Amino acid sequence: MTEKQKILDTVEVEKILKLLPHRYPFLLVDRVIDYQLGEHLTAIKNVTFNEPHFTGHFPSHPVMPGVLIIEAMAQASGILSRLAIGELQDEDDIFYLVKVDKAKFMQTVVPGDQLHLHVSIKRKMRNMVKYV
Repeated sequence: MTEKQKILDTVEVEKILKLLPHRYPFLLVDRVIDYQLGEHLTAIKNVTFNEPHFTGHFPSHPVMPGVLIIEAMAQASGILSRLAIGELQDEDDIFYLVKVDKAKFMQTVVPGDQLHLHVSIKRKMRNMVKYV
């Protein structure tokens, strides 16, 4: 297998818990279904009615808040970075989302949906990574 060939591999929630500091109710990635180390990753988030934000957003017509969709993308990006550098060492060993450019929500996300979170590394600069 050459270095550029695609790695078809999954990362289950047990491994995700070792890569991210997030826990219920803010762990927003259920599984990684595909990645190429240092390049891109696809994860899924299963959206269920039991999530706490649906009690108030909106009670008669539940919709996943856009900021949580962005957070799910940020967590997928964090997993891609962590796969390259290793598991969390302590609770201070975390990444931060510092900027979001041109986010658009093309449709609502409701209970029963499954989000496919596709992230790719666009550029690395010092201790930051820009994802698309």
